[in-house]
Amino acid sequence: MVKRTENNNVSFGARHIKDFIISFGIILVVVAFSVGMCFAKTIPEFERMTSLVGEWKGASVDGKPATVTYTLVSDNSALVERLAMGGESEMVTMYHPDGDHLMMTHYCSAHNQPRMRSQTVAAGSKNITFDLVDVTNLSAPDAGHMKKLVVTFEDKDHFVQEWTWREKGMEATVVIHFERNK
Repeated sequence: MVKRTENNNVSFGARHIKDFIISFGIILVVVAFSVGMCFAKTIPEFERMTSLVGEWKGASVDGKPATVTYTLVSDNSALVERLAMGGESEMVTMYHPDGDHLMMTHYCSAHNQPRMRSQTVAAGSKNITFDLVDVTNLSAPDAGHMKKLVVTFEDKDHFVQEWTWREKGMEATVVIHFERNK
């Protein structure tokens, strides 16, 4: 019950409570909008990678069959890649924005986890190149690990992955051509 004064106005305390509630509501709206703006930023590399959502089949240059599936997770803030080559163990790679770059962590069947960051991509480029940042769970400095990934977007139904493996100072590249399952 609101206490009224002789002038039929709302009392001093009730008026301040109403002002407080309005001010608090405005602050909540501003904070929610600001937080949304901080996390709403996207980068072209991530948008390009999300175009791969779905199932793909392919083969390496040496004829080894491959399948890959892409799924958006965590409120569309991360992309999961599940890659299977021939009869080998499935590998998972997580892609996510990190400031103005795209980061990825590859959970390799070699039991290590290379982390790579995208290079700056020129407008109109069909490639995203990821370079090694570091590797977790590496058994020795010269132990085998992925050190580079180049993703080439040929068209909406075709793309290529070029994985570069480094071990004991030597490098080898595996090239896989993929086609979207229809």
